[in-house]
Amino acid sequence: MPLSIDLGSKVTAAHLGRDAYVYVRQSTLTQVREHTESLERQYELAFRAQALGWSPPQVVVIDEDLGRSGAETSCREGFKNLVADVGLGKVGIILGIEVSRLARNNADWYQLLDLCAVTDTLIADGDGLYHPGDFNDRLVLGLKGTMSEAELHMIRHRLTAGLRHKAAKGELRQGLPVGFVHDEADHIVMDPNEAVVEAIATVFRRFDEVGSARQVMLSLRADGVLIPRRPTGAKRVSWAPATYPAVHDFLTNPTYAGAFVFGRTRTEKRLDASGRLVSRARTLPRNEWSVLIPDHHPGFVSWERFEQSQDQLRANWRPPRGEGGGAVREGAALLQGLLRCGRCGRMMQTAYSGAKGNCPRYACARAAQLYGADRHCQSLGGRRLEQRVLDEVFAVLAPAALAATAKALGEAEAQHRRRLAVFELAVERACFEAERARRQFDAVEPENRLVGRSLEKAWEAALVAQRQAEADLTAQRARQPTRLSAEEVAWLSRAGADVRAVFNAPSTTWRERKQLLRAVIAEIVITVRVTEREADVKVIWEGGATSGFVLAMNKTGGHSRTTDEDTVALVRRLAERYDDTTIAVILVKQGRRTGTGLAFNRSRVNSLRNTYGIAAFVPGVVVAPADDDGVVVTVYRAEKILGVDKSTIYRWLKDGFIEGEQLTPAGPWHLRITDELRRRIVAEVPEGWVDLSQAAKVLGVARQTVLHKVQRGELDAVHVNRGKRKGLRINVPSQSAGLFATP
Repeated sequence: MPLSIDLGSKVTAAHLGRDAYVYVRQSTLTQVREHTESLERQYELAFRAQALGWSPPQVVVIDEDLGRSGAETSCREGFKNLVADVGLGKVGIILGIEVSRLARNNADWYQLLDLCAVTDTLIADGDGLYHPGDFNDRLVLGLKGTMSEAELHMIRHRLTAGLRHKAAKGELRQGLPVGFVHDEADHIVMDPNEAVVEAIATVFRRFDEVGSARQVMLSLRADGVLIPRRPTGAKRVSWAPATYPAVHDFLTNPTYAGAFVFGRTRTEKRLDASGRLVSRARTLPRNEWSVLIPDHHPGFVSWERFEQSQDQLRANWRPPRGEGGGAVREGAALLQGLLRCGRCGRMMQTAYSGAKGNCPRYACARAAQLYGADRHCQSLGGRRLEQRVLDEVFAVLAPAALAATAKALGEAEAQHRRRLAVFELAVERACFEAERARRQFDAVEPENRLVGRSLEKAWEAALVAQRQAEADLTAQRARQPTRLSAEEVAWLSRAGADVRAVFNAPSTTWRERKQLLRAVIAEIVITVRVTEREADVKVIWEGGATSGFVLAMNKTGGHSRTTDEDTVALVRRLAERYDDTTIAVILVKQGRRTGTGLAFNRSRVNSLRNTYGIAAFVPGVVVAPADDDGVVVTVYRAEKILGVDKSTIYRWLKDGFIEGEQLTPAGPWHLRITDELRRRIVAEVPEGWVDLSQAAKVLGVARQTVLHKVQRGELDAVHVNRGKRKGLRINVPSQSAGLFATP
């Protein structure tokens, strides 16, 4: 006789006093739309709860997790609420069509079982009713949870294995970037829209010319070239000005090199600070890609050129500390990023000096910057080093100069035609858009102004875009290179090309010069021998070949030997009275320069003195000895002696009240302090003496004439240095003072 078990016997009054929860879930939105029978079966569990004794108001249906995977609980709010209510003792029974609907991993499943066992909550599925506190029921539920987790693993394994197998053959259909489409045979082909293809090809051609993604972006924006964009899942292509991310996507996507790639990213999971599981996609290096099939479909560049482009983009990154490279900059330092210190092995840094800040200098300063070293490892000026390196480079390039020039002349016209193609297609596309906008405007009923106004605006915008495209094409056609005559080509074939002239041409930018040097030089190792004032230079060429030479450096103070004799003589006179800082200020004010064109400073004045054996000024020595005619002092000393401000002293010098001298224009003033001058500085205004304006009125002459009379001694004058009536006071003869006399 078969054993019969009454499932309802497990339901007690305590269970019926709480609510019955029906959990409804399907993994994807596609299943929600298409697998409707399974969805109906899950909702019908509410009737089963009523059959077990729960009233309809007690049945709670949780369906917030429709379209969500059961692999984890991080995104399943419905499951979280269910577990919370179980913990609070609100749930009498949980009903699900099968265990996999509740959880697909044992961590979530056993957490729910433990809570149900503690709170006396039942679990029911399509096979029966279970009490997690009962050993046999818990064993069955645990086995079902393990099988559900294993089933998920098997499903994933089968799907992933099939996907990888198809990808290994290059037959997996993936989303394509703009510029590619699938044909009827499901093969990858270029977009039939010529404007799209030509715009993308222009990006790669510009990169071949300038070697930098950012420069490509700037070049495209300067020429007004729009590039195509197509968001993921969209079918229509839009056009927009170039941006750096868009250009970088073109240059780094292997699909544009005709390669089929699968597995370029890997999903990594970690716990954040709040304990939440976070997933992110990490881009893998090329040697870790799952599938790479070069020449899988037509591309804009070859796979070899694509790899070279990636190396170039990687070299353009800001180099790590102590390493060279990086993108070429606009500065005048030709060897930027190429020099390595022969002492410590670090890359040398670049700095600029000189009157205009365009004289490069190379220094190994990493130890001082990073580790607090007392001094730089070594440094040297850049001009002489660069010139010697250029001599080596031009000697290497000389045999190839003629062939390079002939090839450049032959390709100039073809490059111009290729450059024009993108603008011609842009005009054609703009004309089509304008014509389509016109047809749409013509098709609308005249009375329907609501639509007509919008179409009219769209037509006007299309016409503006058409005119702009035509103007851009006209501007590009004006840049057509000049064709050489047959005689000029013949002469060039005989004479060859002057690479140095092209390198030094004003039209050649610093960036282009540096790119030429980097094309042939891998690295330059410098070791400075300070005592011998020489540097050992080792040039490492691309390909591994090396060459070296010894560079003679300037002797200490050697730049001063070329300073003009007049400046040297002036420094000799100034050094008797002033220190090097004051001398430098005077020379700068007079606009004098060193022999190399640099502005004077304290160290350069010191170097010049050492070169010519000029003694330094000794502080504390009196400017001029005292004698019967007084003592010669500086303006600062005169302030202390006379008790007046220096602004007053400068005004006296201007007005001629006192006399002074300058050793040279722009130099400090020196005043002779005599007893006569001291007597002319008084504290109170003498009776009957007037100021300069009143004296001029009394005498009926100009103020300047009065000053001249004071200078010649025809009129007596004093300076009052106290009280509100400070200033110059003049003794006008009594017969002339009249009413203007002061008490």
